[in-house]
Amino acid sequence: MRRARALVTTTVLTAALLTGCSQDGSEVTYDIEGTPTATPTPTPTSAAPSPTVPTAPTTTGESETVSNRPPKVIETIATGLAAPWGLDFLPDGDAIVTERDTRRVLRIGGAKPHRVTELGTIDAAAPQGEAGLLGVAVSPTFAEDRQVYLYVSTAEDNRVVRATLRGDRLGVPEPVLTGIPNGFRHDGGRLEFGPNGFLYVTTGEIGEPDRAQDRDDLGGKILRITPDGDPAPGNPFDSEVWSWGHRNVQGLAFVGDQLWASEFGDQTFDELNQIRAGANYGWPEVEGTGGTEQGFVDPQVTWSTDDASPSGLAYAGGHLWLAALRGERLWRVSLVDGKATDPQAFFVGDYGRMRTVVTAPDGRLWLTTSNRDGRIEPRRGDDRILVIRP
Repeated sequence: MRRARALVTTTVLTAALLTGCSQDGSEVTYDIEGTPTATPTPTPTSAAPSPTVPTAPTTTGESETVSNRPPKVIETIATGLAAPWGLDFLPDGDAIVTERDTRRVLRIGGAKPHRVTELGTIDAAAPQGEAGLLGVAVSPTFAEDRQVYLYVSTAEDNRVVRATLRGDRLGVPEPVLTGIPNGFRHDGGRLEFGPNGFLYVTTGEIGEPDRAQDRDDLGGKILRITPDGDPAPGNPFDSEVWSWGHRNVQGLAFVGDQLWASEFGDQTFDELNQIRAGANYGWPEVEGTGGTEQGFVDPQVTWSTDDASPSGLAYAGGHLWLAALRGERLWRVSLVDGKATDPQAFFVGDYGRMRTVVTAPDGRLWLTTSNRDGRIEPRRGDDRILVIRP
């Protein structure tokens, strides 16, 4: 068991409408937009899907009617953010947002005028490359415990911590799970509470592929733990590990009790996987499909790495939605009888790199850009959070 025994220190700050600290020599300003932005006319384009992907009908197979209308950007929530990474919603509809490199935790109002408040900074975070302050998940019992969970890259490891939110002040973080390997790249970082109340945690193999095939190593895995950091009851290996053989998973979404994950490939294929307890997804022995004869689970959909590099994943309107970084687009994938099919791309190049997509309480999608993460030249107003009608 790798539960923590020490506390992480934090500096707690509170502000209303912010002007942030400098990053890369430029000041970060949070601009609140009370009126909708102009909406581009999205033209869906079919991807080059995995050869096994069938054609989609208009229902999910779960008695849910699916609209195949194109998604539409209907509002800009905030601009001037700095590489926003994690996003989750509080019971009142406000969002908790993390910034990878500034180490800030923000609260953004779900109702207009979308007031932005800095709740605190996580001083233990040590940003480098793809590491820093990453995912966030609000406790499913937040009304009682006021707990917010964060995935933090420290100087020693990646870890899950939790802190109590009182008003607009984030308390001192308490380590929940420590000892996850960290590095300059492939740090995983997504957090998602499942319908069973357990916390699912994605980790990367930090550029050391053999970790993914070592079940005793927490790198290259999806973990399932209790809110206190113990291996969840019923885990397949009597450890935190839920699934293994992953390169770098940064997207999780539940459809009912079925877990899906988006995963970065290497040079050839990115993946959308249906996650099963104890299953091995093949990295580094297999990239993409072709691993079933070796006992690995094949992805349900694959993409060229130029077209995807998927990070966030959400479910809304009968579809899975993947936010693509390198591909600079939002992917929509239909579900038919529990199988993923018919990937279509929207907003190609319109907003740059897309990091995180989350379903809001009203059923719309909140989508973050990631143009200030050091990979491309930022655009004016980057980074931003968009509201999308799915």
